[in-house]
Amino acid sequence: MPYLDLAPIRSAAGTVKLPGSKSISNRVLLLAGLAAGETRVHDLLDSDDTQVMLDALHALGIAVKQDAGATVVTGAGGAFPVKAAELSLGNAGTAFRPLTAALALSGGDYRLSGVARMHERPIGDLVDALRGLGASIDYLGETGYPPLHLLPAAVRAEGNVSVRGDVSSQFLSALLMAMPLTGRQTTIAVEGELISKPYVEITLNTMRRFGVEVARDGWIAFTVPADAFYKSPGDIWVEGDASSASYFLAAGAISGLSGGGPVRVEGVGRASIQGDVRFAEALERMGARIDMGDNWIEATAGKDAKRAGKLKAFDADYNHIPDAAMTLAVAALFADGPCTLRNIGSWRVKETDRIAAMATELRKLGATADEGSDWLRVVPTTTLRAATIDTYDDHRMAMCFSLAALGGVTVRINDPQCVNKTFPGYFDALARISVYRG
Repeated sequence: MPYLDLAPIRSAAGTVKLPGSKSISNRVLLLAGLAAGETRVHDLLDSDDTQVMLDALHALGIAVKQDAGATVVTGAGGAFPVKAAELSLGNAGTAFRPLTAALALSGGDYRLSGVARMHERPIGDLVDALRGLGASIDYLGETGYPPLHLLPAAVRAEGNVSVRGDVSSQFLSALLMAMPLTGRQTTIAVEGELISKPYVEITLNTMRRFGVEVARDGWIAFTVPADAFYKSPGDIWVEGDASSASYFLAAGAISGLSGGGPVRVEGVGRASIQGDVRFAEALERMGARIDMGDNWIEATAGKDAKRAGKLKAFDADYNHIPDAAMTLAVAALFADGPCTLRNIGSWRVKETDRIAAMATELRKLGATADEGSDWLRVVPTTTLRAATIDTYDDHRMAMCFSLAALGGVTVRINDPQCVNKTFPGYFDALARISVYRG
């Protein structure tokens, strides 16, 4: 297995320009494909997951070209023109779930599959909701999981459907983005507590930019009007990835404990539509000093944290920032006491079981890690150990655990190429802001 050895990092300081947001990139590509007109997408993320979506759009008859640094998508002005296709969608949840909904309502014959882990990630709640609208969907393997076979079917007249909200917010987002294809007013009711609400906000914001305004009753129900129709905004810019910002902001705070920092990220800030910018608030509660502009955030250690040489321990609910919260689990290694992350059950159904994986790898570094169905407790060790970190084909595991090198130990990252899913240049960006021990 390929690996990357990270030498102990003495300090981190500098500026990182973030790659485009994966969540925004794939939403924009899908809606551009369904919209009337030509959309010029600027600062699109170049990664494995966006390539999956681009390949799918091509297979579905959508013209995509590069022009003067922009990705130009000529939309179908409705359902996809190709009515029969077999799509392999890797482990890209931001492609698989929305395409399932859009294709189920496109009147074609489609087979959707992915890598082995995608076939372990639940999709039954989305399928049940689509069947409630009249869609014809068969499971090709285990019930409730991909791969799927979608067949032509008539959408029923009344447009009310419900979907569970406590497994993945991607199910609701997928339904919302697909509903304009029905031509009917549709109300989606959310069953149970909706998790990861900021990601639904991204969906609503992106739909608005393509001309579709969704009426909402809090987080309980969402209504897409009968005249909803996607229209190209012409030019659209993808903001930097807020989840990726978390690694560099944490590096600034940790390095600041011993005189390093600050680290600034460019591409997200006060004006961001991504919920993961609230990671900065969580880091601030740990004792970091945070400065922020409309399109940048900067972090170092605050005065009290510098004096103590430790970040503050925490016990908090991180349901609103599930991806960025992983970074806090590693930042806990530098805290002054036990740290508990709560309401993170969605980690179990991500690229890997992230609660179990986090606990396993934190223990290798010498920490005590206890886990429950939706929580993780990390007790930092007084002396970090050098360790070989397994990444489970999960990009965020690789990026999170690179921060352990700030603890004065060598960290071996197995399968470092897994970061290509969202941030192919991550380790180069980390090296540019790092000063390594001799």
